[in-house]
Amino acid sequence: MTDGRMQNRQLRLRSERKSPHRAIGQAADLEGRSVVDVTLMDQITLDLDMCNLLVRSRTQAPWKSCLLALPLIISWCCSILSGGSARADDWPQWRGPNRDGISKETGWLAKWPAEGPKKLWEGSVGVGYSSFSVSQGRVYTMGNVQESDLVFCFDAETGKLIWKHSYPCAAKDPNGYHGTRCTPTVDGARVYTLSRQGNFLCLDAGTGKVVWSKDFKTDFAGEPPSWGYSGSPWIEQAWVLAEASGKGASVVAFDKLTGQLVWKNGDEPAGYSSIVASDWGGERCFAQFSKEHVIGRRMKNGSELWRFPWKTSYGVNAATPIISGDQIFVSSGYNYGCARLNVAPTGATEVWRNKNMRNHVNSCVLVNGYLYGYDENDLKCLDWKTGEVKWKTGDYGKGSLMFADGKLILYGQNGKLGLAEASPDAFQEIEHFQALSGKDTWAPPVLANGRIYLRSLEKMVALDVKGS
Repeated sequence: MTDGRMQNRQLRLRSERKSPHRAIGQAADLEGRSVVDVTLMDQITLDLDMCNLLVRSRTQAPWKSCLLALPLIISWCCSILSGGSARADDWPQWRGPNRDGISKETGWLAKWPAEGPKKLWEGSVGVGYSSFSVSQGRVYTMGNVQESDLVFCFDAETGKLIWKHSYPCAAKDPNGYHGTRCTPTVDGARVYTLSRQGNFLCLDAGTGKVVWSKDFKTDFAGEPPSWGYSGSPWIEQAWVLAEASGKGASVVAFDKLTGQLVWKNGDEPAGYSSIVASDWGGERCFAQFSKEHVIGRRMKNGSELWRFPWKTSYGVNAATPIISGDQIFVSSGYNYGCARLNVAPTGATEVWRNKNMRNHVNSCVLVNGYLYGYDENDLKCLDWKTGEVKWKTGDYGKGSLMFADGKLILYGQNGKLGLAEASPDAFQEIEHFQALSGKDTWAPPVLANGRIYLRSLEKMVALDVKGS
């Protein structure tokens, strides 16, 4: 070893002795990488570094160092035997961390007894179609009871009600689809919600106390869609965005901490979809699926980049667009169909269009070049490149789904929960059972930290799928 290399090693060892948690910092560095990037060798190297550090540390007696290192050695050995380690993940907003219906959680149980996974807890959550957000050990959802909206916060493990916040809100629907639509968006110590009547709230995530609020109808002359506001808030760094559906205020952006208006733009009436962001041409942008158009807007001020006509029956554009690079997929029900578009700052052009996927109330997921979703009452797989149908099944009706660890988590419109391989070759069901009763169970299932959360129109349940 050269003198220079010896000197660098001595300096590194001195630094480690002064900071016995250096390896924990390495763990934090790894945490920011995607699950596919953190390999088994990363884990082995990190664990060995930590073991060596503890054994070398002069601040610990030798026997204490060995005891401290033992759990890491056991964890390392288990990782080798299992071929890797499980990963848990929060689900802080509608359709998950990236608003694409995909979880990076691994190692959860995909083999169930005939009666399904163990029920951990259940609760009443009022009438509605809101799904769940899971963050920092808490579960958030919404419902309506006797013409008052309620935002619920439960302990994720026990189901204990931590808090609930209520406010007057009419729940009645012209076609009998009563209750809430929006799914809460959690961002650190804040929760953002939107009622079907346009009550936009920022709540303290720990207490439910109102931090600030807006009324879209009063503040922006917003006009709710026929079946109520349905888009879930989008967090963009220091801002929170939502569709207010007002003239000059189709979309609004607020300072997420204070509620101060940052910008408002557009005249488009809202559909029933949710905003999703991307980078196009080196600029941060977002897609709005409004009542009659797919619109690309600049994030910095909401100004319009392009629009693509998409006029459906009753203005029901409900599915969240799927963005992959410079391509976007949109789909609507009522026999309208779907399309894949190429987008650029200057416009959107159609690549293909057909009626093979007609998403009525729920969105698809894009996995390894294939779309999985509900074409009205049939679950289908489509080729992303061509729009060709690879397979279909009618076993789940007009349901919802998400993806995790190679599998589709399927939730049927009558409370049936199932698993299937995410494969274009054929529909390969792994498990299924009747999880809840009722009809129109359209709120998508959520997997987070080894638990699957489901709801019917008035009831929710948490199921244990945590791996060993």
